[in-house]
Amino acid sequence: MSLLVVGSVAFDTVKTPFGEIKEGLGGSATYFATAASFFTDVQLVAVVGEDFPEEHINFLKKRGIDLAGLERSMGQTFRWKGEYGYQLNEAKTLKTDLNVFESFRPKLPPSYTKVPYLFLANIDPLLQFDVMKQVVGPRLTACDTMNFWIEGNRDGLIKTLTGVDILMINEGEVRALSGEFNLVKAAKTILSLGPKTLIVKRGEYGALMFNGNKIFAVPAYPLESVFDPTGAGDSFAGGFMGVIAQNADHESISDKTLRQAAIYGSVMASFCVEAFSLDRMRSLTQDDIRQRYIEFKDLTGYEYFV
Repeated sequence: MSLLVVGSVAFDTVKTPFGEIKEGLGGSATYFATAASFFTDVQLVAVVGEDFPEEHINFLKKRGIDLAGLERSMGQTFRWKGEYGYQLNEAKTLKTDLNVFESFRPKLPPSYTKVPYLFLANIDPLLQFDVMKQVVGPRLTACDTMNFWIEGNRDGLIKTLTGVDILMINEGEVRALSGEFNLVKAAKTILSLGPKTLIVKRGEYGALMFNGNKIFAVPAYPLESVFDPTGAGDSFAGGFMGVIAQNADHESISDKTLRQAAIYGSVMASFCVEAFSLDRMRSLTQDDIRQRYIEFKDLTGYEYFV
């Protein structure tokens, strides 16, 4: 079934201890949609400027991503410049130019308003809420956010969370949103705000999933080479939601499906960090994904592998 993502498409300039890239293809919606496209049909809503090259459009189309919701506006595309030290869990933002993204007001094409699965990537919570109002009866809605919104628009975020089934944020954001240092206590506080499931992204330490009274830990895949962690969290979310949508024939989303989705999310994140921008995704195959999923079985002893 179709999966809709609303977020950013951007140019990223990134430097890590292992190299750098200038104005590579990036953005939360781009990473999410690319990862999810290996599992299900994806529709993307975002905005780019006049400078956005056709080669990037062609890449997204080649992945089968529906771009009817991708606006092209007068001006420059959103740009982000960042740097990582050897502590790859944290990026230092050097420059952010929102450009056309600053005035982005998502307007869904009519064909997008009845999608069963919706992911709201990291944008203003009030815009996320407005998108939710445009979608008619989605089966499942998930979202991401960041400290900027937690601190600067908390009321808007809390309003949005009342309509969200799954929230995916990192450790620092969990603590900032909940006011609790302990992750178990923090999860209980956040789940009381509306979401049924909380996924805590922990970078090189994997992820934790809180679903009711159940907790599931997903490790990060141990890699010899990590070049660029940019987009890893969005790739995790894309893999996770892609698997959820892929299993749409089930009457309900089972604990088994959620756990499989979390493992596939970690798989997609592991591929993302192996190269700058989306370069690893360009050569990635279904066989690669299946093989790494099987390797997770040996790594974790996960009982639900099929």
